[in-house]
Amino acid sequence: MTRQFLLLAAILLSVSIPVATAQSPHIVFMIGEDEYHTWETLPEFAERDLRPRGYRVTIVNADATDKNNFPGLVDALRTADLLLVSVRRRTPPREQLDAVRAHLAAGKPLVAIRTACHAFALRPADPPAAATHATWQDFDPEVLGGHYTNHHGAGPPTTMTLASGGKMHPILKGISVAGLIGTGSLYKVSPLKEGTVPLLMGAIPGQPAEPVAWTHLYGTRRARVFYTSLGHPDDFKNAEFRRLLTNGVAWAMAK
Repeated sequence: MTRQFLLLAAILLSVSIPVATAQSPHIVFMIGEDEYHTWETLPEFAERDLRPRGYRVTIVNADATDKNNFPGLVDALRTADLLLVSVRRRTPPREQLDAVRAHLAAGKPLVAIRTACHAFALRPADPPAAATHATWQDFDPEVLGGHYTNHHGAGPPTTMTLASGGKMHPILKGISVAGLIGTGSLYKVSPLKEGTVPLLMGAIPGQPAEPVAWTHLYGTRRARVFYTSLGHPDDFKNAEFRRLLTNGVAWAMAK
């Protein structure tokens, strides 16, 4: 038993785990929402699934005293290779949203989850943005390629099927679609913009299916964009969802 234990320990010690350095791919998380606890689930995801793969991760949370302000975002994006957005209806200072625009305009990739489809958009009844702040009302159709209008009520889990664009797509490599269950409300996002590639469709009883994951190319430099409407706290407990998100990051940063 002791020899077996020592042999196992030697094997484990011989496994090379990538260590992030200043030259490692740099991912910036922009987090600002009050519903889905991504200020907890995304840092845990980074520690568990991204940093062991050699990614360098910077977490930028909304200011606790000013939910529209993301301190450190502008500096972080200067060296970012990818931006991951989990934001809901925030109006950042103009220079911060300009930094997001510049990141995308440079052809750098973006991954977005759940409420990011209305990240910087205000509803008609919402208070207007401050004079020094900005909105991006068309961020969803323009950047993500979606058409978010609302969501179904909380209820039965969302079951997944493979969309036509999902066949052989690297984002779905190694994923059991049957094991990928949506635990949050199903978003109404149809129709997608022309040129998007739907990967997964989600359905609940009595309602038409909706895309829940797709890719898009943004701007003249064709920045790679991956979006999924999944991102409920219980989704992060599912290894299939974490693999989907990890694969989405890897695909977006591929040259």
